[in-house]
Amino acid sequence: MREDHSRSMSVSPSVSEARLASVLGTAVDGIVVMDDAARIILFNKACETLFGYAAEEVRGKNVKMLMPLDYAREHDGYLSHYLDTGEKRIIGIGREVHGRHRDGTEFPIELSVGEAATPEGRQFIGILRDLRPRKAVERRLADAQAQLVSMTRISALDEMGAAIAHELNQPLTAIMLYLQAARRKAAVDGADDGKLVEIVDKGVREAERASQIIQRMRRFVEKRDPERRSVSMASLIRECLELVMLGDANAEVKISAEIPDDLPDISADPVQIQQVLVNLVRNALEAVRDAQKRIVRIGASTQGGDMIVRVSDSGGGVPPEVVPNLFRAFSGAKRRGLGLGLTISRSIAQNHGGDLWVDPMGEDGGAVFVLRLPIDASGAAESPTPADSATKGPSE
Repeated sequence: MREDHSRSMSVSPSVSEARLASVLGTAVDGIVVMDDAARIILFNKACETLFGYAAEEVRGKNVKMLMPLDYAREHDGYLSHYLDTGEKRIIGIGREVHGRHRDGTEFPIELSVGEAATPEGRQFIGILRDLRPRKAVERRLADAQAQLVSMTRISALDEMGAAIAHELNQPLTAIMLYLQAARRKAAVDGADDGKLVEIVDKGVREAERASQIIQRMRRFVEKRDPERRSVSMASLIRECLELVMLGDANAEVKISAEIPDDLPDISADPVQIQQVLVNLVRNALEAVRDAQKRIVRIGASTQGGDMIVRVSDSGGGVPPEVVPNLFRAFSGAKRRGLGLGLTISRSIAQNHGGDLWVDPMGEDGGAVFVLRLPIDASGAAESPTPADSATKGPSE
């Protein structure tokens, strides 16, 4: 009875090998076995998928062929040190390392190494798990968290914008009243000082313009439609250039303006479009601040039923890695500001049925920002919103 029971419990070598082959073939993680000379003995199907080698190609070869060069150079020394001293550095300890695919691609893996004594000598068993899916999930989670933080800040900015607009309106109204009183006083006193009256008039106009900008900002935050009227694009561009060139900071910059006198008027909100143009020209002036050639070009032309305005500079251009996020809120590379200028400018253009995009490298070596606005806004409301990409062409 005992002999029969023993025979029933025994398993033939062929059955054991079949079971082992089944386990190795169906294992999700990579399993590699090597001898004490670091030669690969076993290489399962998951390893073949992970590294791009067939088992026959790697069997008998040094395991360092699966490692990046910096790991491979040190591996044999680590193994010899362990065999000589018994000091463990990775054996029995899971850790994150990098593997190298057959095509040279390096990728993160989690590696656990165990040791076994066999009739053929000491063998080492490595269990490898591809960390790329987990890393991708972690990146998506980090991106989602960053977007959530940005949206929270944008929401707070919306609320702040309405409050700021309300608060600034009061002192602006007071400034306008004081300036108007000063003008009336000068007239009553019979002071024949034309220069003083001119300065006061300019002060009143600038205070009125500031009040208009605040009102437009308030409406923009509230996502109302812009107030369109017939606007001379040529006059609007020239006014913007006069505004941004005030002071001595930009005195050494060469401004080249190609604005035909026969440009047609467009239907637009002049204050909002002025905001876009001022932002683009200021960005161009900042881009050439440290350049050897300090050139800013602004040109306007018509193309079909659209007005096209190009603002270019001789700065360093836009780095390729910055382009995809250039028009996204809080993603600007400038040290100052919130990174909202281009985001708001593109939103204004799209609200008008147009668009704003960038050519990262123009004729002067710097960037070219292109503003497209429909000349006739009657179909602007039906215009599709362009995809959220940084670089677009008018035919796209």
